[in-house]
Amino acid sequence: MYPLTLLTLTLLLPPVSPSRTLFPFETIQLTPSDITTFPAVKFGTLPYKPPSTQPPCRAYPSTPSWPPPSQWSLLNSTLHGALLQPVPAAAACYPGNINYNATTCDWLIHESGKTHFWLDEPVSTLTLWPQGETCSLPSEEGDGSGDGSGEVGGECEQGGFPVYVVNASTVRDVQVGVNFARNWGLRLVIKNTGHDFGGRSLGAGSLSIWVHHLKDFEFLPEYSVGEYTGMAVRLGAGVESWEHFNHMAEHNISVVAPGGATVGAVGGWIAVAGHGALTSKYGLGVDQVLAVNVVTADGRFVSVQPDDQRDLWWALRGGGPSTFSVITSVTLKAHPPLTTTTTSLQLTLNPLSPTSPNRTTFWRAISSIYHFTPHILAAGGYTFSYIRPNLTDSTISFTISHTLPNIPVSDYRALLQPLYTELSALLPVPISLPGTITPTPYAGNGRRTGAGDTPINTRYHSRLFPSSLWNTNTTASREKWTTLWETEGKGIRAGVEEGGYVFHGIGYAPTREVAGWPGRDSAVNPAWRGAWLHGSLMDVQREGLSAGEVRAREERARGFLGGWNLTHAGSYMNEGDPGEPDWQSRFYGPLYDDLLKVKRKWDPWGVFWASTTVGSEDWEVVTADGYPMGQNGRLCRTDAGSR
Repeated sequence: MYPLTLLTLTLLLPPVSPSRTLFPFETIQLTPSDITTFPAVKFGTLPYKPPSTQPPCRAYPSTPSWPPPSQWSLLNSTLHGALLQPVPAAAACYPGNINYNATTCDWLIHESGKTHFWLDEPVSTLTLWPQGETCSLPSEEGDGSGDGSGEVGGECEQGGFPVYVVNASTVRDVQVGVNFARNWGLRLVIKNTGHDFGGRSLGAGSLSIWVHHLKDFEFLPEYSVGEYTGMAVRLGAGVESWEHFNHMAEHNISVVAPGGATVGAVGGWIAVAGHGALTSKYGLGVDQVLAVNVVTADGRFVSVQPDDQRDLWWALRGGGPSTFSVITSVTLKAHPPLTTTTTSLQLTLNPLSPTSPNRTTFWRAISSIYHFTPHILAAGGYTFSYIRPNLTDSTISFTISHTLPNIPVSDYRALLQPLYTELSALLPVPISLPGTITPTPYAGNGRRTGAGDTPINTRYHSRLFPSSLWNTNTTASREKWTTLWETEGKGIRAGVEEGGYVFHGIGYAPTREVAGWPGRDSAVNPAWRGAWLHGSLMDVQREGLSAGEVRAREERARGFLGGWNLTHAGSYMNEGDPGEPDWQSRFYGPLYDDLLKVKRKWDPWGVFWASTTVGSEDWEVVTADGYPMGQNGRLCRTDAGSR
């Protein structure tokens, strides 16, 4: 149990960080008076050496280590009522639940996906399986166990959803949550929108810091730090991409941002790497970072700049999310306004259509399209593609878009025409570029809304394809390329045709030269700097699979991924496999050991934990059924974490 004895006032007070420029919500911070009133939120002290004997697990509900109701009540009072205790949204569909409401259930099933509901919900995430499926929303056709009315049988349980949520509106709220979790030995998670494919925003028995409402934005026409002088923007941790684009349109600027409208513009996207339509021109999202304001594991608010806290400055830019701190705001490079020009190309393999290419020609055409990628990237462009099998009618569809920034339409046509000429000679029906091609403002018209996300049940397996693959000047290299894309029963073709997986490919070239300063010296996986394509297999799973069934599916998908023969390739953690066997190397490359040193220094308590983040090997989620990478279980130390 947490001891309530006070330290001296000097240990209670955080050191004064350089204020630089703060949002108003960042000036509201934890005070000595707050701590005197409620000692459970006192600051930690660094450096700190953990005792030789520590509790084997994080505190958990219904165990002696869990804070009593009086402590939660005091925490809520300290937070001025910002402590939430949400129930799963789908509880409205369970007749035996106190929150059952047929009207609400019907709306959740049929209408919620057209709104912003799931992004604004305090515990839900947009990937279902990590929660443990203990309170599932029935489908529009019913859940298969009833009459299709939307009601489900059984009980709705909290599962992997956090028990309590700090609805943060100030730095003080974040500090209070972090300190309370550390001092009581609670599991802590961090959430913005819930765009989370691996369960990092979930945790049974946890306290969550919800930064979704930290929406502040500021345009800085003149900003100078280190080697950078130019425009910049400052964003609160809760700003979503659609809001970011609206701000860009208002101020007539361009900033590297997520392509998904409701993805957080900072936070997890930027902490790992962050890719977007301007990545080949200006670099990754993380390459744009000029300053980061955070709350560290000791509860202190720190303004992290290039000229101080250099190890933390380095680690925060690419070293992974949810492991070094809670981000409250980020300052990013801003660039002049530009236009982007995009066209799309679609191919369909349909054995019943007389105009369809045969199977060999279809895959040869796809191979040619991907082989053309370097020409797009050299012009600062970006490609976005899917290969989707339809297992009911044996068809396969391929779509790809080619996006180029600030290019005249005539130059765009000249760049793409050789590809279309090659494909026309290959396919049974010639294809051509659209008759009308119109550039559009990158920032849009400032009227984006970000509505329309629904939780799904997909697992990802990915690799960063190194540029060396495109060097097909030798017989061996040509054979490797052909095997990857064209050969029946091999490579990506096998994953789609035999595996039934969707292949998703995104082309970009975030080199160190494009990254510039300070991005070229960051903790992002070096594999990004030589990558020309990020490719992933997407396994859309039905709900209700047993742990054994999931393990079998995961091993099967990894088998097809291994068939790509990208032995030493990296992977993008945000769109990767949380069960990746060699995750330290795949996600972090040769930088992992140095990142671990930073983690041990800044978070010796292990306050911040999420699957496959730096230092996560010290802990594991113990689930009742051994469900792979699920978060419906108590967080306990591993042998590595007990040493």
